[in-house]
Amino acid sequence: MAVAAGCAPRARQLAGTPSVARLPVTELQGARQIVFRWSYEEGSLHAGGEGVASVAAPDSARLDLFLDGGLGGGRALLFGDSLVVLGGDGIRRFLPPPPLLWASLGRLAVPSAADTAARSEGAVLRADIGAEPRYRATFDSTGLARLERIAGGRIMEWVARTDARNVRYVNEAARRSLTIVITRNEAVEGFDASFWDH
Repeated sequence: MAVAAGCAPRARQLAGTPSVARLPVTELQGARQIVFRWSYEEGSLHAGGEGVASVAAPDSARLDLFLDGGLGGGRALLFGDSLVVLGGDGIRRFLPPPPLLWASLGRLAVPSAADTAARSEGAVLRADIGAEPRYRATFDSTGLARLERIAGGRIMEWVARTDARNVRYVNEAARRSLTIVITRNEAVEGFDASFWDH
């Protein structure tokens, strides 16, 4: 793992002008159902299929992933910073850890830390949160655009939301990636309590 971690890119200094601006609010609002296509790569392993993210404020999400060709799937429940994976551990390797999984949905949910430095550059605000590891959050006019987990001065893994439809997760150390293309994102009335059973 140390060799793989050494291949992760070095984190640059936080760019921009020092800022005392508060970080934008990224909390979930209401309930949404997001339908997407996903593809996963890790070395010679390639997988893909359909998925549904059912998201409810303030901090609950259910992910249902289905492999193309009817070859199976799995489910994951995200409650705050806890991730419960159902349907085998195979699906766990596809998913980012909770802070980065939340970032894929546009919510900043990193461990609290007293050490936070922020810098702005035009309409972009970047903040380093914590010390070791630290998280680097990038906000633009649309909200949370990118979150990186930095350890030992290297970007170990990251999530980028390039626009309203495209999300990419990369684990630099493990050399694996998950790409999501959203095909539908709509508000729903909510979810029955049994929907969250596991």
